[in-house]
Amino acid sequence: MSIVKRLEASGLRKTGQRRIIAQVLDAAHDHPNVEELFARAAKEDAGISLATVYRTVKLFEENDILERVEFGDGRARYEAADREHHDHLFDLDTGEVIEFVDPEIEALQEKIAERLGYRLKGHRMELYGEKIK
Repeated sequence: MSIVKRLEASGLRKTGQRRIIAQVLDAAHDHPNVEELFARAAKEDAGISLATVYRTVKLFEENDILERVEFGDGRARYEAADREHHDHLFDLDTGEVIEFVDPEIEALQEKIAERLGYRLKGHRMELYGEKIK
């Protein structure tokens, strides 16, 4: 479900600026941080403030519309909270975030949890690397 639709279904007030931020997030093909969201939203509404973007992102996160992801670079980034499971590879040189799903890794994680006496309910995996030249 799109972030705009999740906002509409959330019961939160649907201000024009919240809608713009939701639309910017829906259009993102990356994992933007708040400053990047602000720059993109300001192109749609010059009156939007950085503080509004921070408050809106926090509100969206608290209401399970957005999920915070951190890749060790000191900046929280965001993606839709209801996306299908995937893992991340963070390029240490460029900051690019590559999403991937690997059935072998998923099966191995299940196997490890079971061997340790657990039923896996979820996980998050983030890889950090430099491109092989």
